[in-house]
Amino acid sequence: MTRGPRLAAVDAARGIALLGMIAVHSLAEESAPGEPTTAFAVFGGRAAATFAVLAGLGIAFMTGRRRVRTADFRATAAMLAVRALAIGAIGLALGYTDARFATVILPYYAVLFVLAIPLVLLPSWAVAAVGVAVAAGVPLLTHHLLPLLPAPSLDNHGFADAVAHPVRLLTELTLTGEYPALAWTTYLCAGLVIGRLPLDRPKVAVTLAGTGAALAAGAAAVSWLLLNVYGGLAAIWAAQPGSALTVPETTELLNLGGDGTVPASTVWWLAVDGPHTGTTPDLVGTTGAAVALIGVLLLLERLRTASVLLAPLAAAGSMALTFYVAHLAFVNSSYDVYGPGLGYALQVAAVLLVGLAWRATAGKGPLEALVTFLATRAKRWATPRAQPVQAR
Repeated sequence: MTRGPRLAAVDAARGIALLGMIAVHSLAEESAPGEPTTAFAVFGGRAAATFAVLAGLGIAFMTGRRRVRTADFRATAAMLAVRALAIGAIGLALGYTDARFATVILPYYAVLFVLAIPLVLLPSWAVAAVGVAVAAGVPLLTHHLLPLLPAPSLDNHGFADAVAHPVRLLTELTLTGEYPALAWTTYLCAGLVIGRLPLDRPKVAVTLAGTGAALAAGAAAVSWLLLNVYGGLAAIWAAQPGSALTVPETTELLNLGGDGTVPASTVWWLAVDGPHTGTTPDLVGTTGAAVALIGVLLLLERLRTASVLLAPLAAAGSMALTFYVAHLAFVNSSYDVYGPGLGYALQVAAVLLVGLAWRATAGKGPLEALVTFLATRAKRWATPRAQPVQAR
């Protein structure tokens, strides 16, 4: 089985997600009041979701692209737990950044890696079933729990928050925050199943592209029907006076998306499919977009010309963690003195050029190397040692 092209396509998908996330953070969201810009309409919600799907796919690669045996579970669990701790620590170190520029996703990813630990024991069909159950059930569960839970701060949390308010922080990372890990297990399951497929086969790539496109289009169609034909939109506006949102805030949520969840004022909010609303249409649609992207890139990787053009994206994607942290540090620094368009263009150029140069010389990105080193050491430490054979 050819490994290089498969990994190059996955890295390219990660590179596109990285550029998309930078676009969401750097460029304007609205072209007119209530109207999303082209960049936000394309990447809003989808870039972050693609990262999460690729995280699941990466876990599949780490675990040999198959169900983990019980005998190997201790070592695998240690590897994933330490990876979660490392990524979470990097995320908490970015707690000084301003959430108005970008909400740091890494602490949420840390919880996702912990949630992945039991999933690696399951066969692919069971992982898929968990993903479907989460997409269908967790939004409804969250909708009923929200009135009972503390309102999320939606700030970027640091180590002090983890020490002073660990339960509140865990609740936000898991259920109520910008990237709620429990609902986002949908993406994790999708990536884990995809990573176990024979991705070098063109038929698999075509199936992924077609299935992903169908899921994305189907979720949007169902949401539109529920809101505009079956009365969902009218019910949302009828419940608006009892909501915590003002009329402009309700309009913004409907047109531009939310901050991880939707109001509990009416169950019809669960029919919207806006970015970061955490509803079933949102989860299914963004999963579909990520799956379609992976399928298309797997097909393009088979074309020699396209593979050359994808090389800068693949190089950037191979060190997405390092570039993501650098991006957050940049937009929160005094060096970001550029307008949105020029600032974004400069960041894209830096990511693509530095990525190519770094990959050609040093290989892994520095943060990727650090996380891999720690996770690998944990796996070795937890691997049972063979008992010496005693002579009789």
